Amino acid sequence: MSDDLDPGGSAAAPGVAADAWSPSAHELARRASRRSQNRSRITVAVLSSVVVIGGLAFVITTSKGWPVVQETFFDVSYGREVFPAVLSGFWLNVQLLVVCSIAIAALSLLLALARTSRAAALTPFRLLATVYVDVFRGIPLLLVIYLIGFGIPALQLDRVSTLDVFWLGAIAVTLSYSAYVAEVLRAGILSVHPSQRAAARSLGLSQPQTMRHVVLPQAVRSVAPALLNDFVSLLKDTGLISVLGVIDAIRAAQIEASLSFNFTPYVVAALLFLVVTVPLTRFTDRVLLGQLARQNAQGIA
Repeated sequence: MSDDLDPGGSAAAPGVAADAWSPSAHELARRASRRSQNRSRITVAVLSSVVVIGGLAFVITTSKGWPVVQETFFDVSYGREVFPAVLSGFWLNVQLLVVCSIAIAALSLLLALARTSRAAALTPFRLLATVYVDVFRGIPLLLVIYLIGFGIPALQLDRVSTLDVFWLGAIAVTLSYSAYVAEVLRAGILSVHPSQRAAARSLGLSQPQTMRHVVLPQAVRSVAPALLNDFVSLLKDTGLISVLGVIDAIRAAQIEASLSFNFTPYVVAALLFLVVTVPLTRFTDRVLLGQLARQNAQGIA
């Protein structure tokens, strides 16, 4: 008799397959209620967005100074004219991003490993790594760029003092960002439960093997959103090397704006940065949501 009952508790007709179950009237009513609530939320969200954004647009476009602002900052024809020059400078920002990302990944990993090491023989390196992180996290990036960009050439060292300003800027950005990323990695390493290390050692893995195959993969996975945020910030901060005379997107926009006293080139440079940073930001949010979903599924969060 029980075999003739469907999951909803009603008797199934003889010969009807079990997968022919249909939702009950109560379940259909719940689904309809959810759809109605979703439609209501979407309607409210759209209306509120139109009111707020439309109100801001109305206030800005009807202000007395809007015609001047529009002509000075949003000159479309002049923007098309300066776009190639600003785009050429932005390509240098992208190159600097790639170079610095590789160098920061290597240096910050060494710093994080040194700071989390428990070996007595590595105590001097642990102290040096701590001092390094404290110093470069405490000095603004712009000051580091000034100190490296103008200080190294002043030393008049062979082959070092003659470095191109691009590489001097890359060194400054790498030194500063490595301190921040090292702390993110250190937090990830410390978040791995000690039982993971003990289990790896019980399986015969050495300390380096445990760190490489067990600890680091879990640590990087847990701090991936924070690392992606640093990556987005790194792209924006590459524009600071323009103070050394490097013609990046910001410097190129500054040159074009100084020739015409029109600030549209700055808007063009901002849009180029947004084209890269916005997708990266949305990707970071997606990674974070995926991580939270996995944690909730495992009962961690």
